[in-house]
Amino acid sequence: MKTQQIVLAARPKGMPDADTFRFEDIEIPDLQQGEVLLKGLYYSVDPYMRGRMNDKKSYSAPFEIDKPIFGGVVAEVEDANGTDLEKGDLVTGMLPWSKKIVSAEKKLKKIDASFAPPSYYLSILGMTGLTAYFGLIHIGKPKDGETVVVSGAAGAVGIVVGQIAKIHGCRVIGIAGSDEKIEMLKGKFGFDGGINYKTTPDMKKAIAKACPDGVDIYFDNVGGEVSDAVISNINFHARIPLCGQISLYNDTEIPTGPRVQPTMVTHSVLMQGFIVSKYSDQFPEGMAQLEEWVKEEKLKFTETIIEGFDQLPEAMLSLFSGGNTGKMVVKA
Repeated sequence: MKTQQIVLAARPKGMPDADTFRFEDIEIPDLQQGEVLLKGLYYSVDPYMRGRMNDKKSYSAPFEIDKPIFGGVVAEVEDANGTDLEKGDLVTGMLPWSKKIVSAEKKLKKIDASFAPPSYYLSILGMTGLTAYFGLIHIGKPKDGETVVVSGAAGAVGIVVGQIAKIHGCRVIGIAGSDEKIEMLKGKFGFDGGINYKTTPDMKKAIAKACPDGVDIYFDNVGGEVSDAVISNINFHARIPLCGQISLYNDTEIPTGPRVQPTMVTHSVLMQGFIVSKYSDQFPEGMAQLEEWVKEEKLKFTETIIEGFDQLPEAMLSLFSGGNTGKMVVKA
């Protein structure tokens, strides 16, 4: 029996394009003891995948040329050999971009889709939600009455960060790339204000106006000039969880910007980069809290769902032009 997979055809220089990916037909191997055959249902598309396309040392090994791209997948069990999983069970795991997948049971987590859509386990009830939770709670340490600014606020992590900050009594300002996204953040997700960075000529002044008492926590998903503007409005003893730098991922040269160290020193600011896997031993705590907030409807979410396995490369590329609202997911 054959299936189709997507491999990394070439390492991109700058922005990836269609030539970065290649579709291949492969034979599905026979199931060994402790393995299951899966049918991919939902595939996660995330900015961090761009970094794994580079042949550079990082927190995750780079994707290999001519080998399948891996990411979060929700799949249905079609067959099993000596496992506790049964046909029809839904599971999630870090799996290859392939229509059919053979995986060891130990690499999978069975999910309960009784109170939330299965795709939520790639987002608010998966790595996305855990990233927002641990970054804000453990590094940001939000306090009642503080001002939180979130860049990339209409993205998968940003939406969750803003809502968790509101649960903790903070005033939240979101930065996004369209007026529609700003209105969504305020109307649907409870943000107190927002700034469209694409139509704002002076971000430093706009942030000062939106945050008259300064910025206590800056959850940074984008980097670049947006972050320069936020940091110029940072308060004493502020905290900056450094989650992503999507504005810089496709740069071929290191950009020169304002030097932030003097502000860090004079304002006693904590800036800390983090990888969610660092908190893996605390995932049960984080998941329990996220599930509770979702059940209580304190956390809402939105997804951009693209139909068709063959749309995975295009969905990946659209992340860098702001083509998603909330989590970008491809439905097979």
